[in-house]
Amino acid sequence: MNTKKFSALKVAFAYIGTVVGAGFASGQEILQFFSYFGYWGLVGLLLAAGLFVYFGYLIIKLGAELKADSHLPVIKYAGGEWIGKVIDYVITFFLFGALTVMAAGAGALFSEQLGLPQFLGSALLIGITLGTVLLGLNGVISAISFVVPVLLVSVLAISGYALVSTGIPGGASQAAIRGGNPAVPFWPFSALVYVSYNLILAVAVLAPMGKESAGLNTIRKGALWGGIGLGIGALSIFLAMLANMPQAAKYELPMIFVAGQISPIIKTGYALILFLEIYTTAVGSLYGFSVRFTRPQSKQLKLLAAGAGIAALAAAQLGFTALVRILFPLVGYAGILMLGGLVYQQLKSLGIFKAFIPRPAFKKYEKDRGSRGKDKI
Repeated sequence: MNTKKFSALKVAFAYIGTVVGAGFASGQEILQFFSYFGYWGLVGLLLAAGLFVYFGYLIIKLGAELKADSHLPVIKYAGGEWIGKVIDYVITFFLFGALTVMAAGAGALFSEQLGLPQFLGSALLIGITLGTVLLGLNGVISAISFVVPVLLVSVLAISGYALVSTGIPGGASQAAIRGGNPAVPFWPFSALVYVSYNLILAVAVLAPMGKESAGLNTIRKGALWGGIGLGIGALSIFLAMLANMPQAAKYELPMIFVAGQISPIIKTGYALILFLEIYTTAVGSLYGFSVRFTRPQSKQLKLLAAGAGIAALAAAQLGFTALVRILFPLVGYAGILMLGGLVYQQLKSLGIFKAFIPRPAFKKYEKDRGSRGKDKI
């Protein structure tokens, strides 16, 4: 028995850590995808949490069944040969794009909170991210899992204080926040796009993590706890943002503004936690991008990771808010293909389409189903 298999708690923390990053912990994602819809955004958050549980479980489970070392086997299973290639290209592009966004977020943090050059914050992030990726998958998962509990406790504490001190947001906050410009125009679709682009990023870590998880029950619990943790964290940020509108929306890092309303010390502490969360997403992105083209722990991976880091550092100079607003929704639209493919294959494996498939085609379908079943955990 391999004692190094990942536990349910580690799976959950790694899942949360691959999703939360500069956009989530800063409040910018929650603002653009949920808060601008007022209390309808709250319904969208609950929908998103449920989708995170379901699709997280599917991806990690498939990673175990397919013995995936990268996202590619899961994507080919979900989309087939042609669509799978398209989704693979999108994911690979977005992994680099997410690394760029995290570098830009670190730069914005250094500029807004420390008065230091943006380039310095971006360069520091890329440096420590590269060092972690070179340690391999265990180093990546350990780094991500370590930071997540600290973030969740901090978000809950800051949001709780904000609600106690300002009260539950009323009509004035609702009117102010609806004057904003959401990244996606309709709240149910916004929730779907939010989940899809986050899972496009997370699949690069979730798929290989499934192979190293300690059984199907562990995967179920990890996905459930991870989805619930994401929902609780997002809800806390949502309410804190609503309680501090419209002022919070004026900042690139609105949760830093909320923390600053408590005390300068809390603001500095949250800025440090935010940097660590930016780091966890950057680590997952760079690792996923690198293992897509090279084998883990190879010399080629080290060279590719270094080159990708330098390129992301240059691209990060475009700015944080602009990258979140433009890049994330576009990739989210493409990510819906992946989620649709996963649902289709799940229904197909349950025999849902048996009555709708012509008999010759159904024989081939049953044969394919049987060959896949041999690899199931």
